[in-house]
Amino acid sequence: MTGTQEDDLRTVCWDLPDDLSVVGKARAMVREVVTGWGLSELADDILLVVGELLANAFTHGRSPVRLSLWFTARDFCVRVTDHGAESPRRLELDPEAVHGRGLTIVRALTHGTGVTPLPDGGGKTVWCRWDLPVRTADVPDGG
Repeated sequence: MTGTQEDDLRTVCWDLPDDLSVVGKARAMVREVVTGWGLSELADDILLVVGELLANAFTHGRSPVRLSLWFTARDFCVRVTDHGAESPRRLELDPEAVHGRGLTIVRALTHGTGVTPLPDGGGKTVWCRWDLPVRTADVPDGG
């Protein structure tokens, strides 16, 4: 019999250099981890969200920037921490606007989002999560 224990927690995190060009490399690292964790069906959405959150952190936040992935049997979470004072905000945009839709995209692709201020007041963690379908253990016939 195989299965995943419900309270198993897998995490990985990276402290990223202060360079917007690292977003592509980070997405490749995330793809490798997500695929290894058996979440290939969500990989494209996860990579788009990671790109949006990192671009915001590098553009509007302050280094250091940390990217974390959290995975349990029930959910998958992406967290991006930076040390900028401003919290992300949703913009009211003209239909012709070229930028500013990142958080709307993140909200559309995930099951929950939020911002958690760092305890010392020097930054925040922007997070999002996906609810995962309950996975049942493989039980052989007659078992």
